[in-house]
Amino acid sequence: MFQKVLIANRGEIALRVLRACRELGVRTVAVYSDADAHTLPVQLADESVNVGPSRPGASYLHIPNIIGAAVKTGADAIHPGYGFLSEDPYFAEICADHGITFIGPPPEVMETVGDKSMARKIMSDAGLPLLPGTVEPVHTFEQARTIADEIGYPVVIKATSGGGGRGITVVERAEDLRRAYQGTRATAQALFGNRDVYVERYLARARHVEVQVLCDAHGEAVHLGERDCSVQRRHQKLIEESPSPAVGDELRAEIGEAALAGARAAGYRGAGTMEFLLDDDGRFWFMEMNARIQVEHPVTEMVTGVDLICEQIRVAAGLGLSVKQDDVVLSGYAVECRINAEDPSRDFVPTPGRLDVFRPSSGPWTRVDTHCRSGDMIPPFYDSMIAKLIVWGPDRRTALDRLRRALDEFEVEGPGVHTTRDFDRWLVDHPSFRAGDIHTDFLTHHAPPT
Repeated sequence: MFQKVLIANRGEIALRVLRACRELGVRTVAVYSDADAHTLPVQLADESVNVGPSRPGASYLHIPNIIGAAVKTGADAIHPGYGFLSEDPYFAEICADHGITFIGPPPEVMETVGDKSMARKIMSDAGLPLLPGTVEPVHTFEQARTIADEIGYPVVIKATSGGGGRGITVVERAEDLRRAYQGTRATAQALFGNRDVYVERYLARARHVEVQVLCDAHGEAVHLGERDCSVQRRHQKLIEESPSPAVGDELRAEIGEAALAGARAAGYRGAGTMEFLLDDDGRFWFMEMNARIQVEHPVTEMVTGVDLICEQIRVAAGLGLSVKQDDVVLSGYAVECRINAEDPSRDFVPTPGRLDVFRPSSGPWTRVDTHCRSGDMIPPFYDSMIAKLIVWGPDRRTALDRLRRALDEFEVEGPGVHTTRDFDRWLVDHPSFRAGDIHTDFLTHHAPPT
């Protein structure tokens, strides 16, 4: 096991990793920007190092400063959390060059699955179903037009690099294809430094269902059931639950085995997520693989009892998985919603500011992952999520009732600070959501009140 882990992140995920390390008896190093000097992860870590100014490019994304902090403190491993450097194969290689273990998949595997076109080819060869479209990147508009005409509209144009719901354009009509193709390539170049895109058939009424996998270096791999992340805004997940109300035991076994086949084919190691689209007939198609821990990992932990962060660390240290497939049993339902410092009435614009009152929910079957406290500042430089609220119930209805109660209890106040709490309450109360009738276009058909 490692002696000391540097946590190359901030906020609730930094705190989550810190707690897992503490339970494993591993010392921790927190890195922080000027804006985060007084945050909870910095105060609770065994050591802390300032890695630069507030803006991410000068701190959390500045590789020399992160590596320098690890060398200075004698950390033998780095956990990247999610976002920032978590899916950067170059960073993983730099870690290895300095004799530091990157807690994640090998850089060559990360590079392969991070390129959606390469990942699609590997998964196709492994027998996973793909939506009609291209496997290789589409380099000209003429190619894109030919493919779109063949598979039929609507189509979706996706950047081969990146993630987080960015670099994706849905095209409903042939006359909109040229602008969408050129625009998506330009966006991909600006965001990811790679203008390659691919084209596939777009499913308007699809569920977004993802499977959590764990793989070690000894040939063992397990899946831990599925999460339903269908309710989204601009391809960003809003609420997640496990298990999916649309997946039964037979389909769960089938999609789980497909996820493991794909992970093995990629030579994956660590905690990863295989993402699929599911139609109303129960057919599923591979979409992409995420080579990191996910924001929504707590719902899987709540229904399986498996600590995914601890498993990540164990695997990176060369140990085997502590759980076998036969040990994985889904118990009850878990639901997670994100509490963001955003104003839904103004198109979800971020609202940074001081938290005069921050009183998270508590009580039975309620988990809140947050780094915030009353008196803290929400800086304008980072993601606007201030908490994740997760509840468990023996069935879906009970879990949703408990989530509604917990949302009522969650209190956030501060000058100019708005949150998505009331939006989440509207969503949980919506009859279609309650009935499990959810798809990725849910908000297109059910607009929240303003």
